[in-house]
Amino acid sequence: MALIKFLPTKPKINFIGQRKIFAVLSSAMVLGALVLFLTLGLNFGVDFRGGILLEVKTDGPADLGELRSRLGGLGLGEVTLQEFGASDDILINLQRQEGDEAEQIKAIQVVKDALGETAAEYRRTEFVGPKVGDELKQAGLLATVLSLLGIGLYIWFRFEWQFGVAALIALIHDVIATVGFYAITQIEFNLATLAAVLTIAGYSINDTVVVFDRVRETLRKFKKAPLSEVLNRAINSTLTRTVLTSVTTLLALIALFLFGGQVIRGFTAGLIWGVLIGTYSSIALAVPMLLYMKVRGANLAAADDSDEDERESEEAGAGATSTS
Repeated sequence: MALIKFLPTKPKINFIGQRKIFAVLSSAMVLGALVLFLTLGLNFGVDFRGGILLEVKTDGPADLGELRSRLGGLGLGEVTLQEFGASDDILINLQRQEGDEAEQIKAIQVVKDALGETAAEYRRTEFVGPKVGDELKQAGLLATVLSLLGIGLYIWFRFEWQFGVAALIALIHDVIATVGFYAITQIEFNLATLAAVLTIAGYSINDTVVVFDRVRETLRKFKKAPLSEVLNRAINSTLTRTVLTSVTTLLALIALFLFGGQVIRGFTAGLIWGVLIGTYSSIALAVPMLLYMKVRGANLAAADDSDEDERESEEAGAGATSTS
């Protein structure tokens, strides 16, 4: 309630006047994300890179150094260990073994024998072949591209082509920035975090559609006003709604991040970043793009004139009916 009281009811922030600063910031963010992706890369989980994954609860705090040396001498290839939310909960990653499924099961048993009584409980055991991992990468990339194109087409038909192009640019910006976030944090990138990327695209476009709808409404209402003034008016009229929606969403996501457990922490961390970047791009990137594409055109005026003609026709018809 305190936040609502302090938010201005009719803000007058000159977002369009700062569009060049936003453009530089967004460009730097995208370039930085691409550099991080190409240099650091993503920390692909077993879903995408293939291999064997075990989640083990140990009998007391785990000595990762001792366990690494113990498992590293088994002749199973690359072995990585990390804590998974608690000092007695660890993830063990093994490279995929040569051979069929029987060889993978054999390797898992070798690890279990080596751990012995150190392991109090095996919570998860998974193995994925490299072929399946490659197929999941391709399917994930295809799903992301198709979802972005579908959203862009929807905006095109819902509004006009300028809105569709602006929304698509903002979405690509959000997706690349999110990939950069996962690259710099090295949070495991798996199917759950891929779902977070697609969820971010959906959240971002929801914000963008609300602002675009107000832009179209304001364009028709203030036909003779400068385009920059009209766009600023549209952004400011939806700003309070946008901020409150984002804050309430963030409160839920932060609670999930803190108390939801390690399994969904990568997913919720990505969503927290996505809500912030999606809110930013809807206001500071998507709408200013309309200024460069001169969105005020004959199409909106024609649509408005058509609506007025239709209303006049309906009123004339209603008057004729009442006269008769």
